[in-house]
Amino acid sequence: MHLSPEDLEALVLTFRLAVWVTVLLLLLCTPLAWWLSRTQCRIRSVIEALSSMPLVLPPTVLGFYLLLLMGPHGPLGKLFIVLGGEPPTFRFTGLVIGSLFYSFPFVLLPLQNAFSAIGSLPLEAAATLRAGPLDRLFSVVLPLARPGFLTASVMGFAHTLGEFGVVLMIGGNIQGQTRVASIAIFDHVECLDYNRAHTLAGILVSISFCLLLMVNRINQTANREMT
Repeated sequence: MHLSPEDLEALVLTFRLAVWVTVLLLLLCTPLAWWLSRTQCRIRSVIEALSSMPLVLPPTVLGFYLLLLMGPHGPLGKLFIVLGGEPPTFRFTGLVIGSLFYSFPFVLLPLQNAFSAIGSLPLEAAATLRAGPLDRLFSVVLPLARPGFLTASVMGFAHTLGEFGVVLMIGGNIQGQTRVASIAIFDHVECLDYNRAHTLAGILVSISFCLLLMVNRINQTANREMT
């Protein structure tokens, strides 16, 4: 299995994107998932529906509206210009922002399910022992929700690895900047260079399988611990 320098660069960029997106989504989704698992607010269903839209929207539709949002005439693009920067479209920053939207539910839902499964009894028991909010968070919530965090991390990372429609719409195909592995595979197929496409696709298939296997093992371990 031989990787050309261009394909290796695309893989490195893909992993870099997946790491950034996974870390940022864990930070963004954790408080929202906790709130959704506890609140009875009427707008909860609306927020859940909005956050789950990437599960059903075609990636090109999401990418199109993100392109309008982050372009030089879009509100986010204008904000970047006002702050002294450039619109994030067709840049690595744009890929990160687009991937945050596209992989959002794949991190939020496992966290929300993990928090909901904890219930209120462990927190009430900790409160009777005079544990404060932060103490309950670090000594009760986070340890019990650890399988959910692991699942969310793996799913967010794996889903970002395979993005195509969104990153193509907002990032294009710029070598070293926005040309991720999925786009490189598309280029090779267009050029009928199936050997290079097989190499990259095989790497992504192997990684995805290992990540999903990890998720299954995590869930099986968590279920055994609960029983």
